Amino acid sequence: MVVEGGDDAAPPPSPPPELELFLSIGLDKRTAENALVNNKVTANLTAVIKEAGVNGCSKAIGNLLYTVATKHPANALVHRPFLVDYVVSSKIKNSAQLDAALSFLSNVGPESFSVEKFDEACGVGVDVSVEEIQSTVTAVLEENMNAILEQRYHINVGNLCGQVRKRHPWADAKIVKEVIDEKLFGILGEKTEADDKKPLKKKKEKPAKLEDQKNVVVASAPPSEEEVNPYSIFPQPEENFKVHTEIFFSDGSIWRAHNTKEILERHLKATGGKVFTRFPPEPNGYLHIGHAKAMFIDFGLAKERDGNCYLRFDDTNPEAEKQEYIDHIMEIVEWMGWKPFKVTYTSDYFQDLYNLAVELIRKGLAYVDHQTPEEIKEYREKQMNSPWRDRPIAESLKLFDDMKRGLIDEGKATLRMKQDMQSENKNMYDLIAYRIKFTPHPHAGDKWCIYPSYDYAHCIVDSLENITHSLCTLEFEIRRPSYYWLLAALGLYQPYVWEYSRLNISNTVMSKRKLNRLVTEKWVDGWDDPRLLTLAGLRRRGVSSTAINSFIRGIGITRSDNSLIRIDRLEYHIREELNKTACRTMVVLNPLKVVITNLESGSIIDLDAKMWPDAPSDDASSYYKVPFTNVVYIERTDFRLKDSKDYYGLAPGKSVLLRYAFPIKCTDVVYGDNSDTVVEIRAEYDPLKKTKPKGVLHWVAQPSPGVDPLKVEVRLFEKLFLSENPAELEDWLSDLNPQSKEVIPDALAVPALASAVLGDKFQFERLGYFAVDTDSTPGKLVFNRTVTLRDSYSKSGNK
Repeated sequence: MVVEGGDDAAPPPSPPPELELFLSIGLDKRTAENALVNNKVTANLTAVIKEAGVNGCSKAIGNLLYTVATKHPANALVHRPFLVDYVVSSKIKNSAQLDAALSFLSNVGPESFSVEKFDEACGVGVDVSVEEIQSTVTAVLEENMNAILEQRYHINVGNLCGQVRKRHPWADAKIVKEVIDEKLFGILGEKTEADDKKPLKKKKEKPAKLEDQKNVVVASAPPSEEEVNPYSIFPQPEENFKVHTEIFFSDGSIWRAHNTKEILERHLKATGGKVFTRFPPEPNGYLHIGHAKAMFIDFGLAKERDGNCYLRFDDTNPEAEKQEYIDHIMEIVEWMGWKPFKVTYTSDYFQDLYNLAVELIRKGLAYVDHQTPEEIKEYREKQMNSPWRDRPIAESLKLFDDMKRGLIDEGKATLRMKQDMQSENKNMYDLIAYRIKFTPHPHAGDKWCIYPSYDYAHCIVDSLENITHSLCTLEFEIRRPSYYWLLAALGLYQPYVWEYSRLNISNTVMSKRKLNRLVTEKWVDGWDDPRLLTLAGLRRRGVSSTAINSFIRGIGITRSDNSLIRIDRLEYHIREELNKTACRTMVVLNPLKVVITNLESGSIIDLDAKMWPDAPSDDASSYYKVPFTNVVYIERTDFRLKDSKDYYGLAPGKSVLLRYAFPIKCTDVVYGDNSDTVVEIRAEYDPLKKTKPKGVLHWVAQPSPGVDPLKVEVRLFEKLFLSENPAELEDWLSDLNPQSKEVIPDALAVPALASAVLGDKFQFERLGYFAVDTDSTPGKLVFNRTVTLRDSYSKSGNK
């Protein structure tokens, strides 16, 4: 047993040599120790100190050197020694000058530049004296004196510093702050007890009541540029010379992926400087609302910049692909309002991809491997090289040709990229480039028996098509190094890659694998089941492409986390549009017969019903005819045997107004086999409309004596899953909502609805928005409920 503090106690570990080096340039101990935690910062800071050639320096210079090490643009590393020399020689003295220098070099990249322009951009040689700073601070404080006297030490000092720096951009920020603090003390004196208290936040005023809001002018902050134009965040094609990403290898080497001047110029010549994007779906299923976001970004950016967007089918897996899916995708892209520049297939480039794979082998950067999938998995977990990794290049070339000619059995060989099996990024573990599949291809036929992987083909085809912006969801961010490794290895043009947050919506699943299981196991009625958030399902439900795109624009295209979007938010945008576009009509889902006893049985009164809430009285096209006879039907839920103050429906002895018709009063109730079953109501109507009941009911009447109203089938849909995030559940199928679909086979409708056709959308008054379904026949119309009238999303204060 070793006694703590005794003679046998182990000596404390000696600090790493880099710590002493970092402290020698004046860094405080915490900053130096934090630098050692990050291998990248350690390597960069050590290199910068070596470039500076200093054995020690002032703290001011040391802090600037630290900034150079941590913030210097990777695309301009060739100029770092030049900048370091400016810092050490005090040509650049403060952080304002250094920030300007870093910005200048970022824009220049690896190209040469004019030293005179650099000096001018960074304020080299410009000395701002303390007297000049004091004079400017005095002027700024005079301009803000009213606010200073009112707010005292709660004044925003940072804002005051900013006003001074606008006039003297190269002034030392520390001196500016010290002068402002000194002069504020001279104006205000010692801090009082009130100065030390945090200012009370103003309570938000309660919103004006609805009736008062007509005269209220709401002053809202102007929208940001990104809100007005969500594509403003993306760079122009000619800016694609900066380092895309740094690829760190386990041997300490670094690849800094970027386009050379020559490669970028060739690219810009081929594209005319235009933006080129691509929407690259796999044809292995129907598109869902997540793909709508991808389309909005890919097609939308190209449209906003007057560029072009390819529709490219990523058809590298012939076993999962069907012509049905290809046809659907082409049709749904057009329905969503997008027009591709060209329709291409990854298989169009199979020969190019093969030729480049041969080139990769010749460069010693790919090899034919015979490991089984299980062995590959095991070796990756252990970060071990394949035993075939270092086989001769000539051998790999011959074996790859044998693979192409079908001389090697399926599963007996793959072509793998020689990347870095010891990398910290698992997507650099010698990814598979080609595998053998003796399966005919839907588009390429039976020409090939080897097929490229997504990881190999995707980036190369992006380059071959001169894509300027390769946009994908955040789960692909970890693949950036392998994407750029391959393009850099082959000396190909490198697109700008940007990842955005994946769209996740509550109470549904978005995985194609899960969607495919729901369809194939018949948990739902096909890919276009209205309960699914496939684009085909949404369209069948009655949702328009414009409502979907409005929803996508509303949630934005940022890189924020993949948070769950409540389905209410989508319904809000659907409802907003339908409220303006869907004409009104009346349908009764669960009819209860009402006999009007004081109207003759043969009488028919034709009434005008509004198709729109604000229909002008002199516009006949804004109205439809509805017959009123002595037999009408109301919703069974709109009648109670016992009345109450908060109930506005019909009850014995009570009156209600039939929409667009007359007040009626219940005079008698006809029961069925027991007193709880009501089969018919007797009522009297008020032809002069003298009574003014509060309740208003929708209704449908017999169009003529003894003739039943129009019968239609109505389908009511609820959330498909009970949980907000069923994808997280192990047994996610058990979370399916058993009440997600209700079919009402014999709802009653007004006669005007008989002419409805596929594509027509209506508001069934008091019930919701509905659309004609594809199952409709000449003898029976079928309606799907698109969305209810209820709007919990906007009521919760969201937009």
